Amino acid sequence: MKRAEQRERTRAELLEVSRRLFATSGYAAVGIAEIVREAGVTKGALYHHFAGGKTDLFRAVLAQVQDEVAASVAATADAEADPWTRLTSGCRAFLAASTDPAVRRIMLVDGPAVLGWSEWRAMDETGSASHLADALAELVDAGILLLQPVPPLARLLSGAMNEAALWLAETDEPAALDAVLAPLSRMLEAQRAEPRRAPAGA
Repeated sequence: MKRAEQRERTRAELLEVSRRLFATSGYAAVGIAEIVREAGVTKGALYHHFAGGKTDLFRAVLAQVQDEVAASVAATADAEADPWTRLTSGCRAFLAASTDPAVRRIMLVDGPAVLGWSEWRAMDETGSASHLADALAELVDAGILLLQPVPPLARLLSGAMNEAALWLAETDEPAALDAVLAPLSRMLEAQRAEPRRAPAGA
């Protein structure tokens, strides 16, 4: 096996093992010794790929999880032709993905705690939050949503959905996803513009 292939294989193994451990035990409970033992590599190999140690490794795992969730949301939304349905379908896809306990632990609980709110938010804005902002901007431009600045609206909705995702991951309530989607739908509907009237004589 070529060195480049071996390096990539080692990195992938470290990511796979640490992701599993972070998801099941949480960042704080996982040590570097456990990671390298499970991955079958040396500490030197870990620091070669992740110079900042466990924190850098977690950052890479978080990016991986965020990318997967964002891809799922985008694929679901892009399958819809109607822009309003794209928004609502994307919101539902995000909440559904976040019900996965591993996603919740890594992306919503440990992410901001380990990296700090600012860095976590910056990473989030390149993924699902970016897709949300794009969808809202499209709706505002089309006159479907009330004319308003998109960034604060995107922040409000993103924050609401992150909190909803945390609740979904913790509750045993039947039909919990539908219970969250109902008030979310009302929030979105409140931002809709009045139907445009045809000009007189048209």
